[in-house]
Amino acid sequence: MQIRADQLQRHLEGGDLRHIYLISGDEQLLVDEACDQIVAAATDLGYDERTIFEAMPRAPWDELFSGAGNLSLFATKRLLDVRVPPRGLDRAGSDAIRRYLEAPLADTLVLCRAAGLDWRQRTNAWYKAIERAGAVIPVWPINGRDLPRWLDGRCRRAGLELDRDALDALAERVEGNLLAAVQEIAKLKLLHGEGRLGVSEVENGVGDAAHFDTFELIDAAFAGRGARVQRMVGILRQEGVAVFMVIAALASQLQRAAELAAGRNPRIARSRLPTLNAAVRRLGSQGVDELQKECALLDLQSKGMLRGDAWQSLECVLLGVAGVPQPRLSEQADLLRI
Repeated sequence: MQIRADQLQRHLEGGDLRHIYLISGDEQLLVDEACDQIVAAATDLGYDERTIFEAMPRAPWDELFSGAGNLSLFATKRLLDVRVPPRGLDRAGSDAIRRYLEAPLADTLVLCRAAGLDWRQRTNAWYKAIERAGAVIPVWPINGRDLPRWLDGRCRRAGLELDRDALDALAERVEGNLLAAVQEIAKLKLLHGEGRLGVSEVENGVGDAAHFDTFELIDAAFAGRGARVQRMVGILRQEGVAVFMVIAALASQLQRAAELAAGRNPRIARSRLPTLNAAVRRLGSQGVDELQKECALLDLQSKGMLRGDAWQSLECVLLGVAGVPQPRLSEQADLLRI
């Protein structure tokens, strides 16, 4: 069975735990917190002996499951906390999990946690076996739109009440970095105590710990969010992201836009299609074609074949995608040739 992360607590309160759980997602903090819910529920039900097992290649699976049947003198039930690597389980691990689930022990609960699990692992036999015999809880990242609401809940649990402007300011400073968000909320409580806080307290007390990835930047550009693009480019550059990786992602998305503009159906996630459609309507077929040419010149610049700052040029091209008029790299290419 599958359980949504926001329904996990209700499931656990029912008291009828499954033999095995798999918590997976890209955000380590959210995965660990979901696992903490299961550990707490299991402890309440008498699972008072816990074994942590790193499921790395050539891990001793036979020792794990053979030892599970031998409780210590004072324990009544055992929790096996299995840490699955991002690439999932190897053949030995997959076989061991499936064999165990054919005859699980009544006094043993297996908790598998996998932060950053490769999506291809979801089609593997071990994943399907856990889904059939136990429960799989996928944990999705908090996107920018939902972040203020998530922060509001965390603040209220800490005894803080932030108005809308203060929540927006906090979200801007910690977006993409939930661990920093938790730390900053704790710092605000330490500085001001419990109660209501405004935007000035947040702006004065919280540093900029935002973190973005390349695909969030590309999505922002195609969504027409120019100011966000400028901020994200600066942060990614400071973090040392390779500019050619961003250019490659941009070129790929522009190719999909060109296919869409030509009436074809590009391979793209359904969730991204509305944004791509809007960008094609905004830019037009000719605009997409011109941006592809700009991206080709940008690629040359990033490889040192044209003079200039590739990050600055990338920002201009992305702003062009967002619909903000910018100088064309093609107009300067002859002057920039080495």
